[in-house]
Amino acid sequence: MDFFQTIYDEFLSFFGVGSWLKMFKSGDYSALLTWDGIRSAMSPLIPLLLIIEIVRASFYKRFKIDNYKISFLIIVFNRFIGRYLSFAMVALCIGLFEKYAIITTTPTWYWFLYGYVVWELAHFVYHYLGHKVRLFWCLHSTHHAPEDMNLSVTYAHFFLEAPYADIIRTTICILLGVNPVLLFLIMFIDGTWGALIHVGENILKDGRLGFLHKIILTPSHHRVHHAKNPLYMDTNFCNLLNIWDHVFGTLQHEKKEVPMEYGITREMNPGNFWDVYFGEFYALAKDIRKAPGLKNKLLYIIMPPGWHHTGDHKTAKIVKKEFLETSDAQPVVNVS
Repeated sequence: MDFFQTIYDEFLSFFGVGSWLKMFKSGDYSALLTWDGIRSAMSPLIPLLLIIEIVRASFYKRFKIDNYKISFLIIVFNRFIGRYLSFAMVALCIGLFEKYAIITTTPTWYWFLYGYVVWELAHFVYHYLGHKVRLFWCLHSTHHAPEDMNLSVTYAHFFLEAPYADIIRTTICILLGVNPVLLFLIMFIDGTWGALIHVGENILKDGRLGFLHKIILTPSHHRVHHAKNPLYMDTNFCNLLNIWDHVFGTLQHEKKEVPMEYGITREMNPGNFWDVYFGEFYALAKDIRKAPGLKNKLLYIIMPPGWHHTGDHKTAKIVKKEFLETSDAQPVVNVS
């Protein structure tokens, strides 16, 4: 009985309806006047959109169970293993580094703007490293493995990725003086938007969002980020504000003549949970085992995916360079 109650509680927690049920039963909606109450009240948004997305895909006969199966298995796996680690890492970093902050900020609108720009820098750093350091790619690749873009991809992460990401992002923000209260607000906004930009074409055919496409990173931009086409590799690392992608030259708009192909370049079985979740670790372990000498073994860990000790590199940078040299495509272009 306890087992089924646990499953039921986890179901309510995932879909975010537990807090609503409590309010309906008690008739007390005062919780909506608090920050925790607002956050709990908004938590059903992404799961609700996910259900709508699945229903619409089924109605138009575009629903494929394989597009959602692995993501849901990862949700179950992560909920019971890594759900508290990220919160612990955030709290630890605030406690360790707040006293070393270069400036002191307060919860005001102008410091909020400052904090968001800093947060996007921190997110860029974490995300960039996730694509450029082989070990970190092993953590991040699970999120890129799905070969279809839909809202369930939001939840497809290796359970250690969020803690490692929050160590980097929180440390940078706290050292640069972002007030912890503002940080939590920014993390909530950014997390909500970060989920929404995974919306699939079953709900939002054109993900450019009109004029917003020139101001922020839209679902179209994030679809580009998830694509494995050479032109699209390692682009659009920011989450909401595209300022740092502009600064570092990694902003790439969608090109209609280059349809997006989702997934990762390694040959894999996207319907196999173990390959999606642990496949990159296995591939890294094989490369390390075969590499001659300690130096090469260490380089496989810290160099970008595709680096090879023989010099026959297939990194994203090289693959994109070769593609651009043999085609008319140009990076960082406007949508036609």
